[in-house]
Amino acid sequence: MAKTPIFGKKNVLVTGGAGFIGSALCESLLKNNKVICLDDFSNSHLENIEHLLKDSDFEFVKVNINNPFNLEELPELDKFKIKFQGIQEIYHLACPTSAKNFDQFKLETLLANSIGTRQVLDLAVKYNAKVLLGSSSVVYGPRKSEAKIKEEELGLVDNLSPRACYDEGKRFAETMFATYSQIYKLDIRIARIFRTFGPRLKLFDGQMITDFIVDAVNGRDLVIYGDESFSSSLVYIGDLVDGLMKIMNAPTISGPINLGDDRSYFLKDVAEFIIKTLGSTSQLKFDKPLAFMTPLGLPDITRAKEELGWFPVVSLEEGLKKTIDYTVAHEKMVGVR
Repeated sequence: MAKTPIFGKKNVLVTGGAGFIGSALCESLLKNNKVICLDDFSNSHLENIEHLLKDSDFEFVKVNINNPFNLEELPELDKFKIKFQGIQEIYHLACPTSAKNFDQFKLETLLANSIGTRQVLDLAVKYNAKVLLGSSSVVYGPRKSEAKIKEEELGLVDNLSPRACYDEGKRFAETMFATYSQIYKLDIRIARIFRTFGPRLKLFDGQMITDFIVDAVNGRDLVIYGDESFSSSLVYIGDLVDGLMKIMNAPTISGPINLGDDRSYFLKDVAEFIIKTLGSTSQLKFDKPLAFMTPLGLPDITRAKEELGWFPVVSLEEGLKKTIDYTVAHEKMVGVR
């Protein structure tokens, strides 16, 4: 197949590009690429990408990927010369997730992991684009032991559970990627993302860390959805984005790659650090666990280290300070509960 001409920079498409991870990814990609951001704001914010809109190499298009769309028919994308240059890379991150309001997005989640994923893969076939799936650690199922999870582990997921549209949906999306690769010889990449935090993490959604910050500023109780033993892998958004781009840019990879911190942190300690840093009088409160905020295993990141040279470099304390600074500065913009 003849190579498609590239006019200066690659065209990169990011689905779910206005979300927490997607907006940070778009920001980093813009340093060397033209970026098309697709999102429908069903579970994201315009504020996440507002600072990018003035960049001539960036374009936002409000699209629900579960519905048919044709990039070449959108006049705002004429500057990307898609008819001639096509799309070189696709990051597929679109999938609504809400720890606290999970039931609200069940159908959209199911469709994004199936119909939406198919439409993204069809685009990749059309343009012979390299395509990356933002998968999740949930494909491994609930934590069964203290052993770190390798990519070869198959996991066990209840396909009929109330959260199966996400957990089993991500597994099915991975299957779709693998099947398209087998049939169409697509260059696919799968990133299994572990719990991530940082600036722009959605507020009042059960994600806890940004809620901790806003509640500490306002002197309210910090709510942990679990008990004192609730612990988790926590990787900073900047490290995660670096990992996603390394996966995409690697000449070859051997299979799905875990991206996360292989250390476990107690949420109680995180909350207490935030209270101390802000000089707050807030207290800790423990509440019943949320169905979508369950303890997950720790990643084995040997493959990421060996194949990508990737590992988390931002310490938890440094990442929390950056998140505190951003969240405090933008609290009025995102609103208070």
